[in-house]
Amino acid sequence: MSLSTPPRATPAAPGGIPAAQAAPSSLGAGHQNHHPLRLPDFLYSVNLKYLKLGYHFLVTHLLFLCLVPLMWVAAVQVSQMDYDDLYSFWLYLRCNLVSVVVCSTVVVIGSTTYFMTRPTSVNLVDYSCYRPPTHLQVLISLFLERSRLTGGFDESSLDFQRKILERSGLGEQTVFPEAMHSIPPRPSLQAAREEAEQVVFGALDKLFAATGINPKGIGILVVNCSLFDPTPSLSAMIVNRYKLRDNISSYNLSGMGCSAGVIAIGLAKDLLQVHRNTHAIVVSTENITQNWYFGNKKSMLIPNCLFRVGGAAVLLSNKPADRREAKYKLVHVVRTHRGGDDKAFREQALFLITLVAKKLLNTKKLRPYIPDFRLAFEHFCIHAGGRAVIEELEKKLQLSAEHVEASRMTLHRFGNTSSSSIWYELAYIEAKQRMRKGQRVWQIAFGSGFKCNSAVWQALRHVNPSPDSPWLDCIHSYPLHIPATTETI
Repeated sequence: MSLSTPPRATPAAPGGIPAAQAAPSSLGAGHQNHHPLRLPDFLYSVNLKYLKLGYHFLVTHLLFLCLVPLMWVAAVQVSQMDYDDLYSFWLYLRCNLVSVVVCSTVVVIGSTTYFMTRPTSVNLVDYSCYRPPTHLQVLISLFLERSRLTGGFDESSLDFQRKILERSGLGEQTVFPEAMHSIPPRPSLQAAREEAEQVVFGALDKLFAATGINPKGIGILVVNCSLFDPTPSLSAMIVNRYKLRDNISSYNLSGMGCSAGVIAIGLAKDLLQVHRNTHAIVVSTENITQNWYFGNKKSMLIPNCLFRVGGAAVLLSNKPADRREAKYKLVHVVRTHRGGDDKAFREQALFLITLVAKKLLNTKKLRPYIPDFRLAFEHFCIHAGGRAVIEELEKKLQLSAEHVEASRMTLHRFGNTSSSSIWYELAYIEAKQRMRKGQRVWQIAFGSGFKCNSAVWQALRHVNPSPDSPWLDCIHSYPLHIPATTETI
């Protein structure tokens, strides 16, 4: 005899549906009017993702996809020709010798013109980021204490700086120049040049040591530093230090803000199209010593709180032999917009359609079309200009927390290093061993003006972290959780 209780019939709700199925999915009778909890339609999201990937592949390889059927038809026709057909074709060519010569000449001239005028491939052989010494690190509490000791800030300004630092996303290991550690600070031309030499030479020494390249082989030098523009220039300082050749093409960019690093890369790329079989060095840095603000205008105090010491040196090459050792290939440098590209017009058309539909239908549910940049790039290096900049771009570009992780952690560890920040971010991605062959990285920088400049690189191999990486001693501690703050400034 079984001791189990026989199953009980489930009372039916009106319409013959069991009551257990007809009951609302809420947790109590008082919530019966609430909508049931709905999980995301993961199948729809996956299908939409592959639909976008398919569209991206179609647009990118449209010419190739059109040529393949034509080549296949031609191959089929040739395979069906017998000896008589070939002999007839030969006789036709002999009877039309002039046409053959003209066609051959056009093909030869066209091919020669193409190979002579096509853009020269520019590769990034290696780069180096300056790693400041630990004795120049400034704690937030030390920053506030030294600001108070200067005697130039009133209580309102000191409190404002405290709030900025608390919500800035900066950590306790960012670095100030030597002159700003003095009490009182000693911002002078000599101290500013000492800061520049320490940062620039520190990055270049590591770059030359890592690549083993002879400085005499450098044909192009581009230096960008917005706020420190002495005479002789920083580029002349580098030429003198490393005894670069006397016919080097050297340029010194100033006053172009935090996006000047990408502008310098663009200038070097253009020069490498003219100067064949050579190397180019790009140095990006900023100078803090002479640009510290000692007043009480709050908008002028923000740079005091965010900007820190940093710099990077990049070695570019157009030599075919260097491709084997290079890390990245430069794909694009964009300083304004992509209006001249047909693919960009398609993106703009979709944006316009959704915008017009939103106006006509008078609905807020229809969001403007935003291209899915995650389909084009695997990695993002967004200029670490501040916490608000990173968070806003994460939201507007619909990126994940992992996509902006390098920017957030760079801001925390090194602060806003201006034009060099995108290189610290790339070094972070490499230190985490996330860069694989064929993957693309988008460097986005913003500067005064207002300017937005972009560079796109493609990895030529699996990129391992550099032995002199600026993250060498701390990468195991990252990523960190940076708590949100709601305090109003």
